[in-house]
Amino acid sequence: MSITLTAMSNSAGTGGQQEWSGPGQTPGPSRGPYISVITNRTTNLLIRGAMLFSVGVFLSLVLNLLQVQRNVTLFPPDVISSIFSSAWWVPPCCGTASAGIGLLYPFIDRRLGEPHKFKREWSSVMRCVAVFVGINHASAKVDFANNVQLSLTLAALSIGLWWTFDRSRSGFGLGVSFALLATLATQVLVYNGVFQYTSPDFLYIRSWLPCIFFAGVITMGNIGRQLALYEYKFIQEKTHQD
Repeated sequence: MSITLTAMSNSAGTGGQQEWSGPGQTPGPSRGPYISVITNRTTNLLIRGAMLFSVGVFLSLVLNLLQVQRNVTLFPPDVISSIFSSAWWVPPCCGTASAGIGLLYPFIDRRLGEPHKFKREWSSVMRCVAVFVGINHASAKVDFANNVQLSLTLAALSIGLWWTFDRSRSGFGLGVSFALLATLATQVLVYNGVFQYTSPDFLYIRSWLPCIFFAGVITMGNIGRQLALYEYKFIQEKTHQD
């Protein structure tokens, strides 16, 4: 009886970290804090994914509207079904890609052991978004002498965006990889007649399109990193409290 009372007092004194139910049983660690951390990580992952998806959908609607208004991108009349003059599948695809990119960037940072610490504040992220919108706006509304000059200008602006707001090797590598994949997918869609570009100069698309994709990947990567930073701080505070 005295052993049982001693075990109960030790359990209460340690805040519930060990549990003894009798003199013949060994103590076992409590799983409460561990399960709580896993639940918080899963919840935060879903919240970050939903937020990135929403941002991607919003940017796709706004930026695609610029392209359609300037007749840079042409959709068949039967697929223009929204008030934003865009095919219904464009925003969900952009949102899904944005969520994947935004979640992948901080994951790659952790796997490489190189946490991104350059300009980690929301003001920098908002400036990055503004520059990305400006690059897309320039591709649609600024008149250049020829497509080569436009492509070189947008390429310089896109690399400048990476250098100003990212500067990580992983960010540059992921940006180039996703830009190439997105360009290839767009070529396939245009080839199959899903939509088309006016005055294509790079097979079926415009030569500056990879620059837009690269800038978009860098932008969503920065947003994803900033959201992941808040999750990391939350888990650290929760661990210290437990």
